[in-house]
Amino acid sequence: MTATTDVLSSVRILVLLLLLPVLLALQASLCCGACVELDSDTEAVVNQGFKLGCISCKMRGEVRAMTSVSWYFKAAEDANFSHFYRYKDAAEETIDARFYGRLGWNGSNNTKDLQDGSIYINTVTFNDTGTYMCMFNRTLVYPNYKFETSINKSFILNVVPQRKRGLASILSELMMYASIIGLQLWLVVEMIYCYRKISAAGEEAIRESPCRRSSSWLP
Repeated sequence: MTATTDVLSSVRILVLLLLLPVLLALQASLCCGACVELDSDTEAVVNQGFKLGCISCKMRGEVRAMTSVSWYFKAAEDANFSHFYRYKDAAEETIDARFYGRLGWNGSNNTKDLQDGSIYINTVTFNDTGTYMCMFNRTLVYPNYKFETSINKSFILNVVPQRKRGLASILSELMMYASIIGLQLWLVVEMIYCYRKISAAGEEAIRESPCRRSSSWLP
């Protein structure tokens, strides 16, 4: 009886471990509406596409809002920022001739309450190196009044001939693969252990069964 209980406990633990990734994925899908402010990448490769990331989360999700996003660019030789892109009411406009035909909206869709103001550059050139600034112009709509606020974020973009991976990135990837392999090996060991436990319990039950039948036949 004790062996069977141990086997069942091991099987329950193994099933929970196997279901854990599924539960985590389900939780992530349920939380897909959450907003997380992430910094943009700052290194682009010439002649490839690049996402200029900019996210500004609204502090109170229940408040209705209308937002427009503007992007500004300042090259190393420029003294001031130049307004080169605007997105408002699901309409985008490229203002600076240096970016004509190379920009596309890559942020929030199907809403006026923009929280992701990212855009995408097609075919990056070395002339795209410089400082970028995105500005959220948000109007919060309350029952009796409206409140306007502006938030801006900036970062420096470097354009390189080819991407160079840092040591930290390589080590983190190696650690990820090592942890995945280690977890899989551990699960295999647990499955073998449970299988042996179940086999031992089955053999013990088979041995006990004739003894019980023979004892029942005794007067």
